[in-house]
Amino acid sequence: MNAMERAATWLVNAVDEATQNEVKALMAENGTALQEAFYQDLEFGTGGLRGVMGIGAMRINRYTIGAATQGLANYIRREVQGPAKVAIAYDSRNQSDTLARTAADVLTGNGIEVYLFDALRPTPVLSFAVRNLGCQAGIVVTASHNPPEYNGYKVYWQDGAQVVPPQDKGIIDCVRQVASFNDVVFNGNDSLLHILDASWDENYLNAMLPLVQNSEAIDKVADTPIVFTSIHGTGITMVPPLLKRMGFKNLHVVEEQAKPDGNFPTVKSPNPEEREALAMAIALAEQTNAAWVLGTDPDADRVGLCVRDHTGQMALLNGNQTGALLAYHQLKQKGKIHPSGLPYFTARTIVTSTLIEDIATSFGVPCYSTLTGFKYIAAVIREREGKEKFLVGGEESYGYLIGDDVRDKDAVISAAALSEAGAHALANGSSLWDLLMKIYAQYGLYHEELVSITLKGLDGVQKIKAMMSNFRANAPKSLGGKAVVELRDYQLQKATLSDGTTYALQQPKSDVLQFILEDGSTISARPSGTEPKIKFYFSMKDEFKGREHYYQQVAEMKQRMKHIEQELIGNN
Repeated sequence: MNAMERAATWLVNAVDEATQNEVKALMAENGTALQEAFYQDLEFGTGGLRGVMGIGAMRINRYTIGAATQGLANYIRREVQGPAKVAIAYDSRNQSDTLARTAADVLTGNGIEVYLFDALRPTPVLSFAVRNLGCQAGIVVTASHNPPEYNGYKVYWQDGAQVVPPQDKGIIDCVRQVASFNDVVFNGNDSLLHILDASWDENYLNAMLPLVQNSEAIDKVADTPIVFTSIHGTGITMVPPLLKRMGFKNLHVVEEQAKPDGNFPTVKSPNPEEREALAMAIALAEQTNAAWVLGTDPDADRVGLCVRDHTGQMALLNGNQTGALLAYHQLKQKGKIHPSGLPYFTARTIVTSTLIEDIATSFGVPCYSTLTGFKYIAAVIREREGKEKFLVGGEESYGYLIGDDVRDKDAVISAAALSEAGAHALANGSSLWDLLMKIYAQYGLYHEELVSITLKGLDGVQKIKAMMSNFRANAPKSLGGKAVVELRDYQLQKATLSDGTTYALQQPKSDVLQFILEDGSTISARPSGTEPKIKFYFSMKDEFKGREHYYQQVAEMKQRMKHIEQELIGNN
């Protein structure tokens, strides 16, 4: 089906007149705008359904959300015996509340009970609700940390985790089988709709508090200034209450960013990975002499952390550094065995620093490596239930989890756990920066960076595919002056050593390539599953020469990365 044919499917009774008129105008023009809006249907990636809001099959709107939900409803009715329940949450983005209500109406119209939150909530609270309400599925309307023009739709299964095979493929097939918007039941049944109010939040907070209640250390430093910003998102509903219950008495919230707002008026992008998004929080930290800064993205599944370095300046840690701090502190405090008697385990994605694995191994705790996307870590948690107990894990994109009450990235419990680690360090005459330097002294200096190349539209999709094909056909023999000693191709599930020998990779198929260099550095290439980008993950390792040489060493590693980046991208 081409763009014109796909657009014609929107000229049906279920689509309102105004939308039909917009589609007709695009069809009459028959130009780039039509192609961009209708060249294909949105598909589920590592983070579900995500796209720019607007009219079209490639856009997020009432109809694409409705069709996706009808497909989900059909899948649930096929797979679930008896009555079914679905929980729905949404973030602060424009149209999130109305799109969530559209999803609720489609589900109740199909005879499925819905538990819809009465206002915006963090994504992890939805995961927690799915598990505790005994739902068969869950939905969050969010585009995470994307720019304001985006929105999205994430689907969860009965364990509270985002869907993985076979559920994801089954749902997609059911969505594709929705032949017409006339087949979507847009009229809901309010008798099957239940509203979850603020009293539900207590269930989540009460479950999280025991995981981070280091009362002795916190009591010693309770008056230490801390700064938090929700960057106009949902984190404001949960992070401050949890930190206060833990005993922190001097929490400063960036008030200018505390009000939820889908336009994110104070930032270019609501992404706590970027220092600009935390600029107001850092400024407040300087005014209050705060020890650290925490910032969460719109749906509060990612957390950014700034700490004072050895010069007293605020340093924004990357996702791997924050993950290493979490892993080290949790392992140091909780050891190898859960109170239930089950052994602990940790997890990371294949593009996340191996430093986390090194730390876990030194404590005698296994670290499982998964494909990119936290849903694969959640799948490991599910697979290990009854055999091992999940302690801590995460991915380089600032998403982490402590414990297994939630089955997705959780910036709320992560912010609390980082603050607990900070309190413990301060109570012992140290700091989070000192703890990071201690980790480097023990395990070696790691530095990682992500380079993303955005290539929008149909032409961009084709260019990304061509780049990956070229890497496979003409794999570099060396990068940055270092020999490539191993090529890991997760699409072929095969690793090839420099001498030509091969071995099988255990992870499921995925369009990811990794180049392992002779000095232990790793460069990964991966098309994004949620954005029109190809991503390059750089991870360098060196002997740590002491904190006074840290920035110089990092500068040298950055220079090496830049050379490798030019080699990779310059040849494509």
